[in-house]
Amino acid sequence: MRFVIVTGLSGAGKTQATRSLEDLGYFCVDNLPPTLISKFAEACMQSGGNIEKVALVIDIRGGVFFDDFFDTLNYLKRNEFKYEILFLDASDEVLIKRFKETRRSHPLSPDGRVLTGITQEREKLREIKNIADIIIDTSKYEIRHLREKINETYGDNKNPERQLSITVLSFGFKYGIPVDSDLVFDVRFIPNPFYIPELKEYSGNDAPVKEYVLKQSETVTFIDKLIDMLKYLIPNYRKEGKRQLIISIGCTGGRHRSVAIANEIHRRLNEENYNAKIEHRDVAEDLHKGEKKL
Repeated sequence: MRFVIVTGLSGAGKTQATRSLEDLGYFCVDNLPPTLISKFAEACMQSGGNIEKVALVIDIRGGVFFDDFFDTLNYLKRNEFKYEILFLDASDEVLIKRFKETRRSHPLSPDGRVLTGITQEREKLREIKNIADIIIDTSKYEIRHLREKINETYGDNKNPERQLSITVLSFGFKYGIPVDSDLVFDVRFIPNPFYIPELKEYSGNDAPVKEYVLKQSETVTFIDKLIDMLKYLIPNYRKEGKRQLIISIGCTGGRHRSVAIANEIHRRLNEENYNAKIEHRDVAEDLHKGEKKL
């Protein structure tokens, strides 16, 4: 189990870092009192392997409980719980600017100057920073830069292609475009098996329709060009912190062409080691409703 303790200065980006870790599959808990870390760690270890990645945000919001932080770390060491500390930092000037932009007061100086709270917090966190495994200074970071750093540090570096979850979704235009689509492709330019009597009752999941659709020269060219484009887009989406991609393939009724082509795209993406799954939204719609001829 990878056990990450996220801490650092207020306003340095702990919330964004936690969101990025959550997107990477970490079980995240925000503002957990340090006294409860040991109990939480024990519960995770007893989960039977169901919880493999954990991130806990511990900071001065814990008030008096924060003083127990080192006692808790010593307990984890004595009981051979492996953990790592991620410390987020930023310059005083940047932190002050962020507090002013959000119009929030500092937790240690709710009625006073933000700089006073930052100074006190730095002193409280000084020893923790000294033992941190990873320190990230976010002074010059935009949100996407912090996401990239978190992905680089805590993502699946052995298989970066699988950091982005891809869904290939077939649908019928006459039932509407899926609202959660990221990319939509219209394959109604491909000859339609619906108008071939011996193929009409089948779907794109069946061999006769699949063979008919995939042997069309238009289909071959389309799939080759689409896969080539996706191989360019996916690393760039991942770089920008995108965690999910919905690729929607549509034909008129969502039963023949889109299904066969979506299946083939799904197969080709998995051959490239991408984390892809397949869904067919409209394949089971009543055939007797018929399709409108274009």
